[in-house]
Amino acid sequence: MANRISLASSGSTQTQRGLTALRDLILGGTLAAGTRLYEESLARQFGISRTPLREAIGMLEHEGLLERGTSRGHVVRKFSIADVRDAIELRGVLEGTVARLAAERGVNPSLLDEMNDVVVRIDRTVFEEISNADLDDYIELNSQFHGCLHRMSGSEVLEREVRRISTLPLASPSAFLDAQWSIPEFRSSLFTAQRHHRDLVEAVSRREGSRAEHVAREHARLALRNLEYFLDHQKKFNEKVPGLALVSGN
Repeated sequence: MANRISLASSGSTQTQRGLTALRDLILGGTLAAGTRLYEESLARQFGISRTPLREAIGMLEHEGLLERGTSRGHVVRKFSIADVRDAIELRGVLEGTVARLAAERGVNPSLLDEMNDVVVRIDRTVFEEISNADLDDYIELNSQFHGCLHRMSGSEVLEREVRRISTLPLASPSAFLDAQWSIPEFRSSLFTAQRHHRDLVEAVSRREGSRAEHVAREHARLALRNLEYFLDHQKKFNEKVPGLALVSGN
């Protein structure tokens, strides 16, 4: 029995390693859109066996980063600009619905306390002197805030779907932050995003469903404005914005 558990744990670890490595190659543009995957060479490159690699490929197909090719195997999916816009809009719709339901149904006070704590910590990162050293902290805190938001409605269905749409290229709440941080004219949007964070928590706390939904959707639309800028400068930022290299066409 102990040996079986050990083998299962090893397989799970290999799958996770393959999943992380393959996702990084895709989002970083090393595996370009349309590239066919060759399991044997990838398994050798990642230092894992082919079975956990196939499991990782299946997960990335479910996430939407891979699709089945015209022949056997999988290829890296291509995304149109319209695909990305729709994904961001859908995230806004889902997060808006989560926020509205949370306000209407009520939220566990401990979760609201957790969100308020994150907002206070983001204040320190955004409104004090901004440096590149703060970037990792901001990305982590932003991820924590949206993680709390996704749990607020108490609906496993909504939480699962909003997390799934957030895995698509450029649809994540943190998709543009790495590149955005280095562009002075984009710093002001960080202040706007933080105001949204505060307004959202306040609306939910006051049981203002319509307002909470509106704020959450406006918050997601910041990503649409960022998208237009980075698409206009795509070649410059392909390595800086994960997933940008997968986008082409209208």
